[in-house]
Amino acid sequence: MAFVANDSGSVESRVYDVAIVGGGIIGLSTAMQLLQRLPDLNVAVIEKETTLARHQTGHNSGVIHSGIYYRPGSWKSRFCVGGKDRLIDFCNENEIEYEECGKVIVATNESELGRLDDLFERGVANGVPDLEIIGPDRLAEIEPHTTGVRALWAPHTGIIDYVQVANAYAGKTQIAGGDIFTDAPVTAFRESSGGSALETPRGSVQARHVINCGGLYADRLSRMMGETTDVRIIPFRGEYYKLVEDSQDLVKGLIYPVPDPRFPFLGVHYTRNIHGHVEAGPNAVLAWAREGYRKSDVNVGETMGALGFPGFWKMTARHWRTGVKEMHRSYRKSVFVNDLRKLIPEIQPDDLETGGSGVRAQAVSSSGALLDDFSHPQRTACFACAQRTVAWRHVVAGDWRVPGRLGH
Repeated sequence: MAFVANDSGSVESRVYDVAIVGGGIIGLSTAMQLLQRLPDLNVAVIEKETTLARHQTGHNSGVIHSGIYYRPGSWKSRFCVGGKDRLIDFCNENEIEYEECGKVIVATNESELGRLDDLFERGVANGVPDLEIIGPDRLAEIEPHTTGVRALWAPHTGIIDYVQVANAYAGKTQIAGGDIFTDAPVTAFRESSGGSALETPRGSVQARHVINCGGLYADRLSRMMGETTDVRIIPFRGEYYKLVEDSQDLVKGLIYPVPDPRFPFLGVHYTRNIHGHVEAGPNAVLAWAREGYRKSDVNVGETMGALGFPGFWKMTARHWRTGVKEMHRSYRKSVFVNDLRKLIPEIQPDDLETGGSGVRAQAVSSSGALLDDFSHPQRTACFACAQRTVAWRHVVAGDWRVPGRLGH
């Protein structure tokens, strides 16, 4: 069953056992798995947009990560490796298209070899199967137009359309009796004797439990609900070019650089997506709005909120040189092209046309640290994240019908 939008009229007057705020892939996976485990629950998903998966779920390169990058033992590593397998199983069961096209992470000079070896060791420690360190000849077989001194080959990294996955989760949630309300931004939160009331322009949603899957606005929702946290979401825009049709044969699968371990960003790379197009990017620049997909997008209130957060200035003091470099790359195509040439030397400006963009909800602590566990890869790990949430509440906190709140 396909998802059927509920974007008009008043919200239901019933009291829900669980209300999930956020109709992205994490919120929808959580709703679906709650109802699979506890089918008698009354569950609602509340989404502010008129369509689901509108922001982070729908603005990305669609990569199914295999779990190479993440610190062994971290939630990120466990969720990514296990979540990938569950995601693939779901796609097979529901006839959702995906492809395990594989990824090469390319060391373009000798100075990157140590970091490449570290990535290999991390991947092995995380249980990522069939990883190989390969030389230039094998690299040329996999990606004929790419050059490097050595590369890490991850054959089970894949590509997918995550919006299709999210809508499949939504359809299964509705089949199981869950309600999904779109065009219903949460504007206020208040406690009630039976739990909580979430105010929206379409009416009040009453719930015994609230799960916050608010993505770019997760920190604001937490504060609205009375939670105390020293973490703020700072939005970073990632901008893409795409290869023109005549140049798309330069890329067979996924081509990545060796990342800088100081940052949670993977560097500009090439991605052939599930629809056959090749994207190049993204960079990572500060966005002046949480939904700032264009350079011209500015939200004064959100910008002032970021500037008033001490962690923003500490982060800036620590990483301003990288920030300047990223801005330079954003405004000068020639700089972007030069970085892309490190992976494919023959790439030319005429091979590229302007592509889309996405905004990442980067969690930053009051000390200015860029938090790296857990914020990414939510999409690959959507099954595992949701299973953890469902299992935690079911085992630790007991009955879902006893009022309470659960952050996410």
